[in-house]
Amino acid sequence: MTQVRPRMTHLFAQLGLDSSAEGIAQFIHEHQLPKDVNLMEAPYWSDAQRQFLAEKIASDGEWAIVVDQLNESLHEDATSGIE
Repeated sequence: MTQVRPRMTHLFAQLGLDSSAEGIAQFIHEHQLPKDVNLMEAPYWSDAQRQFLAEKIASDGEWAIVVDQLNESLHEDATSGIE
């Protein structure tokens, strides 16, 4: 059985979010986080979404890389000085 590497589209689908390229870009644009807000502390996650993200980060596997990419994307404005 061939395993597919997790991608951002897979992560968004698992979170129950629009996993189209446009949907992902819009979510990231509309949900930027301040530097001091941890990804799991973002107010817009449901408990199930928060738990899923925490489990994937803790697994330290391929999913953790994708979740980290999402974290970086959601902090993009904060780290570029746009805030």
